[in-house]
Parts: sequence; structure tokens; C-alpha cells
Amino acid sequence: MFKNFFKTNDSDKETKNVPALTWKPLQSEGQLEEISDQSKLRLQIIYKHSSSCGISSMVLRQLEKSLGAFHGRADFHFLDLLSFRDASNEVASRFQVNHQSPQLILLKNETVVAHDSHYDLLQLSIEKYL
Repeated sequence: MFKNFFKTNDSDKETKNVPALTWKPLQSEGQLEEISDQSKLRLQIIYKHSSSCGISSMVLRQLEKSLGAFHGRADFHFLDLLSFRDASNEVASRFQVNHQSPQLILLKNETVVAHDSHYDLLQLSIEKYL
């Protein structure tokens, strides 16, 4: 009787074997120079999050599931834009990307190679930038 009530689907089983995503907190403008430098070695992914936005929280949960496949192949930076507004503004200025929230920015060789916002960011083809 309770089998169907607590049913898990196959996609849940697949994500259990994926390592947990390790976010590096992005909290200051100074960190952007290091992120830019690291982009010469491997893909840097910046996620701009608004803790007051339901869409941002929903997208984050879905994003973490999909980004797990790139664990160890890219660096993941989490920017709480409400707490670190100056860093958020500097991301927009330095990388010439209009501010959005939620927003995903892919950086390679010191250049933004892709970015998107809201639910569209879940459709970014990250694999081709690795």
C-alpha cells in the first residue's frame, strides 16, 4: 500500500551517485580577478542567486542536479547578490553581462562564453565549453 506513496523514480536514483556540488562562495570584488585567472585553466561557473526569489531557489535545486555531472571539471561560484551587492555589480561591469537573477555565467579564457537567466539558464550547453 505504501509503495506507491513513497515511490522514487529512476532520475532520483541516478542523482544519488553524483557527488555533491561544491560551491565556492563569491563574496567580494577581489575574488573576480582570481576567477578570471582560473578561467584560463578550466571553466568557471558563476551562479547569481537571490534568496528572496522563489524562482531563484527553484532553479538552484534543478541546477545543482544537472551541474553534478561536471563535478571536478569546472569550478562553481555562488553569489548571494542580496548579501554581496557590490560583488554582483562588479560581475556585471567586469564581464559586460546585464544583471539578472537568477543568472548563470560561464567564463573561459577570461571571457564570458555563455550566460542566461531564470529557467533558461537550465538549458545552457555547458558540456561544449569544458
